[in-house]
Order: sequence, then structure tokens, then C-alpha cells
Amino acid sequence: MYIKNKVYICNILTIKNYIKMAKFHDKVRNLQVELKAPKNQFNGFGKYKYRNQEDILEAVKPLLDKHKLNLIIKDEVKELVRGDIYVQATAVLFDDEGRIEVTAQAGIDTNKKGMDISQSFGSSSSYARKYALNGLFLIDDTKDADSSNNHGKSLKTLLANTPEFNNKVKQLNYEKSIISISSYIINV
Repeated sequence: MYIKNKVYICNILTIKNYIKMAKFHDKVRNLQVELKAPKNQFNGFGKYKYRNQEDILEAVKPLLDKHKLNLIIKDEVKELVRGDIYVQATAVLFDDEGRIEVTAQAGIDTNKKGMDISQSFGSSSSYARKYALNGLFLIDDTKDADSSNNHGKSLKTLLANTPEFNNKVKQLNYEKSIISISSYIINV
């Protein structure tokens, strides 16, 4: 009798936990659908609009309040075995029913021209935080300038110095030569 009651209690707790998590995921999904984070920044050099971490936070704060969710963003500086350092940003969305955590990393260039060390760390932190928030709130940055900006260069110019591109061009030129030779032989 005692064992049956214990199993029954465990099943009730499991169901309650499932219901709590389902409610939490509903809140998160609704927030993600409602969130509109416009690209309010403009890069005059590249002539493109973009959004930064502050734009995302400004757009999400009212929704956090509406859905009674909490957001914490934290940074941690880490070092790779070969000595490179990077910032790992973690965005945590939570309430008393659940928790979701997303991390993103950005390298730190301590010798970046025009920046002192604190600016370099701050820049990497902002970048990592932005992408952690993008992952958490399902913000697609594929059309965002800093994910695809080529500063006016054509795709061919950007790819021209990559081994993959050069090999493909050689292969296509070879195939064109074969086709030209074949058509010459057929016409003769």
C-alpha cells in the first residue's frame, strides 16, 4: 500500500511539473512571436541598418513585464588552449515555472587598431550578448548588415581569394574547354 501511494504521488508531481513547463514554454513562444526588434542603427560607411543589443533589450522589456518573465545576461571571459581569449555571453530567461539559457561567443582582439583593451572587451561582450539574445528570442539576422556586410564588394571579389572558389573556377574552365573541344570535333 505504501509503495502504491508513493508512485501515485510521484506521478502527480511529474504531471504538475509538466504543466508548469508547458505554461512557461507558452509564455516564451508568445513573447518570441510578439517581439519586434527594429534595426534602429545606421552605418554610414557601409550604408546599412542594423540592430544592437540595446535595441533588442528596449523592444523586449515591455514583453518581459507583460508575460511576467525575467531576463539575465552574464558574461564570462574564457581562454582557448592556444591562448586566444573570448567572451561567452549567456542569456537566461526564467520564471518560477521554467528556465531557458542560450550562450554565444565572440573573440577578443586585444590589439585592435583604434581601441584600448577595455573597448575591445566591451565590443566583444556586446557582440556576444546580441547573438545570445538573437538565439533566445529567435531573431533572424541573416539580412542584418553585420552578418553579411561586404562594404560594396561583389560576391566574386569576396570569394576570389578562397581556395574553394579558385578550385571551382578551374573546374568550370576545364569543363568549358572539354565542351568547346567536343563541339569543335562534332562540327568538323
